Amino acid sequence: MGEIVVRIQLENTNDRGAFNLDFIDEPDIRSVEIDAVADTGAMMLALPEDVVDQLGLVEVDRIMARYADGRRESRVVAGPLKIQIGDRSMNTECIVIPVGADALIGQLVLERLDLIADCTNQRLTPRPESPDRPLVRL
Repeated sequence: MGEIVVRIQLENTNDRGAFNLDFIDEPDIRSVEIDAVADTGAMMLALPEDVVDQLGLVEVDRIMARYADGRRESRVVAGPLKIQIGDRSMNTECIVIPVGADALIGQLVLERLDLIADCTNQRLTPRPESPDRPLVRL
């Protein structure tokens, strides 16, 4: 079985707010569309530094990251941004990873968007009980 790669749309949330307040024009909202790996072992959204720079995101925090091989290191958390996968979207932050690394969609995004990893068919699918929109458990 291979990895699940999906097309995602990303947008600078601060830019969208500035547009909504008539401070900038809609074409000035920074956004990108990239491929990302759905990684059920990752917690957060992780984006390469060049994508973060293209979106104009700012450092909002630092976090200790633990890699699959056991290494740990301090990483920048940047945001805010909107991620859209298919017809589902949410506002979030991301961990900044090195240029050239695969963008990763972690569990927080998958849970919030109510998507499950279908490894057999190499795709993300809505949970059966929420085909039309995310169902958030309280």
